Amino acid sequence: MYLLVNVVGLLIFIGVGFLFSKKKKEIDWCSVLIMLVINLVLAWFLTSFSIGRDIVLGAANGFNWLVQVAYTGIAFALPSWVNVKQMDFVASVLLPILMIIPLFDILTYIGVLPWVIKWLGRGLAKITGQPKFESFFAVEMMFLGNTEALAVSSLQLKQMKAERTLTLAMMSMSCVTASIIGAYTQMMPGQFILTAIPVNIINAIIVTNILNPVKVTPEEDTIAKMGGSGSAAVEATEMVEGKVEREPFFSFLGDSILNAGKLVLIITANVIAFVALAALIDKVLQLVNPWITLEHLLGIVMFPFAWLMGLDVHHAFEFAQFMGTKLVTNEFVVMGKVQHSIGSFAPHYQAVLTVFVTSFANFSTVGMIIGAFKGLVDREKNDMIAKNVGYMLLSGILVSLLSAATVGLFVW
Repeated sequence: MYLLVNVVGLLIFIGVGFLFSKKKKEIDWCSVLIMLVINLVLAWFLTSFSIGRDIVLGAANGFNWLVQVAYTGIAFALPSWVNVKQMDFVASVLLPILMIIPLFDILTYIGVLPWVIKWLGRGLAKITGQPKFESFFAVEMMFLGNTEALAVSSLQLKQMKAERTLTLAMMSMSCVTASIIGAYTQMMPGQFILTAIPVNIINAIIVTNILNPVKVTPEEDTIAKMGGSGSAAVEATEMVEGKVEREPFFSFLGDSILNAGKLVLIITANVIAFVALAALIDKVLQLVNPWITLEHLLGIVMFPFAWLMGLDVHHAFEFAQFMGTKLVTNEFVVMGKVQHSIGSFAPHYQAVLTVFVTSFANFSTVGMIIGAFKGLVDREKNDMIAKNVGYMLLSGILVSLLSAATVGLFVW
């Protein structure tokens, strides 16, 4: 029964994308079907086969190991924050970012990460039949995050037509950053976090192909040179007298660490502000009726989509509240609420909840993406993106729903 509902839900989410498609007649359904099959096989392999589960568990354990190493540095500077029975959110989840982001930036500086991104992107384009750069960009986002991937692709963005830049803006709603996966795995089941990432990549391509199909000619199907990578690496090179001058390593590393520190402060400020504002809204709503809260209202709106994940009514309503909270605030707020209880959830519920929250799809991300584009492209492309904010948000929601429904099919 619930499995059938899950299957129907997957089809309905694709149907919603078709309903809102800008050019229904131009959708390449053959390519969409290929990618959908690839995603189903990938999710099946990573969740139902011992070798697949070992791969994602090994990757999750690797990120957890990095976090444990980071605790050494935190304990040196702040022993009273680490040497306790239970560390608080900032110490256990956010401060390890101070080591992990510079590590990824170093991999970029020495050329390892750009090489991995290039070949994964080419392979994805070959398998899916999609334009080279859209596939390349999807892989970039997996490692770098949305605004960083846009920044290092500025040359490509200037060369592309406005419709394709809208596709990239829509795809940017569905990424995560590899450097904060360690933070996620401290709060949610790591195997589902790591499964969600590749599934999200392909679903981002599927959804944008349905919502905003764009014909790309062979002449347009090129990849401009990657300008750098990561939060600091974007500035790691500059032109001096016509030659590329690489920034000295320790200057580059210092910038990377400072950028990591800024990210920790930004996430901390956002979580504090969003949780406090949500509590304030609840207090005001409860003046009308003690039952009315922001979570209850969001749960009512999102309930049909949550039920289509194959959950019973009680868990579907609870899940719907988490979905709404995540979209209005961010994934960290939801992760913080469930990190101590998710281990008691049924496997299917664990899977769909974890996969759904593993993305940057929320209202604040829309503002970040629009801001990033303003400094990178001309007015025509900016106007195209600004007029399609609804499509950006819809794209992010549909990718999260599709990914959760896809992985949920194989976890019961």
